[in-house]
Amino acid sequence: MKLAILVVEDEPEVRDAVVGDLAPFAATVRIEPAEDVADAWEAVGDIDDDGDLLALVLADHRMPGRSGVDMLVEMNTDARTAAARKVLVTGQADQADTIRAVNDAGLDHYIAKPWDPARLQQVVRDQLTDFVLETGIDPLPHLRALDRVRALEALR
Repeated sequence: MKLAILVVEDEPEVRDAVVGDLAPFAATVRIEPAEDVADAWEAVGDIDDDGDLLALVLADHRMPGRSGVDMLVEMNTDARTAAARKVLVTGQADQADTIRAVNDAGLDHYIAKPWDPARLQQVVRDQLTDFVLETGIDPLPHLRALDRVRALEALR
């Protein structure tokens, strides 16, 4: 079983940049890019079918069709996605959208575009660690992607 990160971003260059910045995690963690909400739900099905576990969703807000916030709110009520950590990566969410994401989608973090790759990696590492500790999964197989100090302390 692998932990999975779902990257939902409609702009190909931005999606590729996020996935590229997640390269240090690729050896340990499954990274699934999606171009819109429908594509994201398809990826959730694939992750689930393969026996992997969705641990983190990095979602853009403004996308054609349904917004990233709408998707995150839906994910909070689906058994396959409810436990996943949720991060909004956007340059365009207004205050009402952000409040809705926090209150109704259980938003765990907010990253503004343009982002600093090192900061994105730190947020991802922290969120994956929180996911593993909160769900009670054995951190050892995923240690390379986690905050080692926190994960090992939890094992003690």
